[in-house]
Amino acid sequence: MAHTPAETLATIRRLFLDRGHAEYGGEAVSQLQHALQAAHLARQSGAEPSLIAAALLHDIGHLLHDLPEDAAEQGIDDHHEGLAGRWLAQHFGPAVVDPVRLHVAAKRYLCAVEPSYRDQLSPPSQLSLQLQGGPMSAEEVERFRASPHHEAAVSLRRWDDEAKDPNASVPDFDTYLPVLEAALISADAPRADP
Repeated sequence: MAHTPAETLATIRRLFLDRGHAEYGGEAVSQLQHALQAAHLARQSGAEPSLIAAALLHDIGHLLHDLPEDAAEQGIDDHHEGLAGRWLAQHFGPAVVDPVRLHVAAKRYLCAVEPSYRDQLSPPSQLSLQLQGGPMSAEEVERFRASPHHEAAVSLRRWDDEAKDPNASVPDFDTYLPVLEAALISADAPRADP
């Protein structure tokens, strides 16, 4: 199912503008506000464009499924990172896809290697942590560190944790269209493993 870059960008934009006003999992921001804040934090930190794109798109899985906004409160792990990774792999390479796919694992990783990290998580994030498997085991930590994009995933995780300010003023979605367009892969480029 080949799409032109313009069609892919239009689909992503429509997802965020049509569905992004939903609550972000019990936080005081919407899905769109959260995505824009994460991308802004990535850009402010001097991240590569592919990682800025990953920061913007990291929770797109929440916009792709039809589960209720309070799925975590109902004890449901929506596996949004896997859904996002599979969908994004149709359009982007590993530098975008892998940090998105690994951002939940990065939370579990940080809880295992930085004991104080867990205490800094918001209540909704602590709830989802339990649904997602809790802190990693030593074996899981080693597997996570073996991923070539694990450091990018950890950076993305930290922006994810910070991107929950209901009063933040950040650039709008269209500001990031050139970043997304530059990150798109051509039809003949190698694709990420979904």
